[in-house]
Amino acid sequence: MQWTVVKKSPIHGKGLFAIKTIPEGTVLGTCESRATKEDNAYTLWISERKKVDVTCRFKYINHSDEPNVVYYDDLSVVALRTIKRGEELTHCY
Repeated sequence: MQWTVVKKSPIHGKGLFAIKTIPEGTVLGTCESRATKEDNAYTLWISERKKVDVTCRFKYINHSDEPNVVYYDDLSVVALRTIKRGEELTHCY
């Protein structure tokens, strides 16, 4: 199911926005990625030694100290609370 769209973000550059209400606990998908040794704008640190470049639309999830989604160890992206239509998806990283 398509839950999101990429649009201009008031937080930073592009962002990922809900196109319909996303219920708390919804698994939005699994983050596609590739291992990397270099940091860039779309690098996600998995552990102190392991980092990946996000290669799918989840790379547009911007930072917030009050996130509404989380990346789990298996790189699934899950809604931490109900996300309203039009709201930007955010993660604390």
